[in-house]
Amino acid sequence: MTSRTSLNSWKKLVSHAEDMKSQHMNELFAQDSERFNKYSLQLPSMLLDYSKNLVTKDTMDKLMALARECDVESWREKMFSGERINRTEERAVLHTALRNRAKTPLLLDGENVTECVESALAKMKQFSDTVRQGHWRGYSGKRITDVVNIGVGGSNLGPQMVTEALKQYSDDSINVHYVSNVDGTQIANVLRPLNPEKVLFIVSSKTFTTTETMTNARTAMKWLTSASFDDKAIAKHFVAVTANKANAMSFGIREENIFDMWDWVGGRFSLWSAIGLPIALDLGFDKFIELLEGAHAIDTHFCQQPLEQNAPVIMALLSVWNCTFLGAQSQAILPYDQSLHMLSAYMQQAEMESNGKSVTWDGDSIDYSTVPSIWGELGINGQHAFYQYLHQSNNIVPADFIGSVESVTPVQGHHETLMANFFAQTEALMSGVNEQQVRADLRASGRNEAYIDKVAPHKVHKGNRPTNTILMERISPYSLGCLIALYEHKIFVQGIILQICSFDQWGVELGKGLANNIQKELEQGSVNMQHDSSTSGLMQFYLGVLKK
Repeated sequence: MTSRTSLNSWKKLVSHAEDMKSQHMNELFAQDSERFNKYSLQLPSMLLDYSKNLVTKDTMDKLMALARECDVESWREKMFSGERINRTEERAVLHTALRNRAKTPLLLDGENVTECVESALAKMKQFSDTVRQGHWRGYSGKRITDVVNIGVGGSNLGPQMVTEALKQYSDDSINVHYVSNVDGTQIANVLRPLNPEKVLFIVSSKTFTTTETMTNARTAMKWLTSASFDDKAIAKHFVAVTANKANAMSFGIREENIFDMWDWVGGRFSLWSAIGLPIALDLGFDKFIELLEGAHAIDTHFCQQPLEQNAPVIMALLSVWNCTFLGAQSQAILPYDQSLHMLSAYMQQAEMESNGKSVTWDGDSIDYSTVPSIWGELGINGQHAFYQYLHQSNNIVPADFIGSVESVTPVQGHHETLMANFFAQTEALMSGVNEQQVRADLRASGRNEAYIDKVAPHKVHKGNRPTNTILMERISPYSLGCLIALYEHKIFVQGIILQICSFDQWGVELGKGLANNIQKELEQGSVNMQHDSSTSGLMQFYLGVLKK
């Protein structure tokens, strides 16, 4: 397969990047009063402004040529039609089928995927309605008041991020809690205040073998049975979301209480499936469907819009431009809405686990930068923590600013202050301030020349820091579904451009295997396997302290 670096469009972008490094966005805005209109898009329930990137029409034309030379449109069709684009695992990638609200048939190996999804949704609806209405009873006959979701990675981050973001839409008929960390402190703290007679556990694991999840699930089971004095209580207090029914049933979960997962859904793209049960239980099934409808709206946009007006394509190309061609090594996700306080963590997994790879589809080493490291925090908190780095560090960090026109919790004066900072930060990162202006401002404030000479260099901001701005109308199930799907498709297009398999995660597996072997040694109290001297020394110290 042709290397990306040998493509004509790639070579042109390499040369163009060198030319653009001497440009400043201030000049680009000064030259074109229509720049915002040319480099922004209206989407369902939101606006995307990408004008504050170091791009010109020539840049965007070259990036679109790269997308076409990489055959993005054909790969998009392959994904939506169920071809096995997850090459290393020989699997289809069909998380979009989970929210296909048009309900068009889709055959995979002779099975209608759409029918499977609709059946799963019907089961989710019946289950969530039964629990929320108080008809599901625990071992003592009391209604369920608390749900504890046990999962890790995509089985935890997605549902938790969504329920936190949409908390204002919950009627609080059910309290939802999350356990992901195998550190016993978390599950102990979650379970301590709960009444075992009123708790329902959801164990979410595709294989039902994930060490962290199963360790927490066994602890939860012991907690329940020690309170109920009856192993049969498990059947009334545990449900599972898994592709491995046999393992779940061996654990003690009734077959009718097992919700399907499929191998064509990756964990980090799975909140639209039964992995989203906590969302339906917390918000009600109708709100869960609104979430799916928002995602479907972006799926439709992604499939139907030409590349030049296609938001996920544009965002992916800008990421490749900033990282691969201009050399940025990280990207910040900066929500200016308290509801989205978990979005940065969610996007870390979504992008870095998908595209943090160093070989091509064919297994050849990649000799170009791929995706940036993703990090971030709520906007105002970040301003008083790391924005100094964003504004004046030698390292350029592109950033996505995400805000809402309307607050879901309006408190007089607060949202205006929040959004004033939101707009000001992207302007400051782009415009900066030169030494001449700094000196003029200091003189106007009455400072003497000695002070000005001393301080002026420290107050200079070079600007020219790229940002995207996503301005949502309001955080709602629908708009949140739009936002998540927008990033999912951006990640997919990134992978195609970079010639990376976005839907496996072999890097995660190595650590898991080593941990399993080391755990056996720790349980035996001796280090008897071959390790490097550092690992052996650390384990010996650990065991030595335990033996004191």
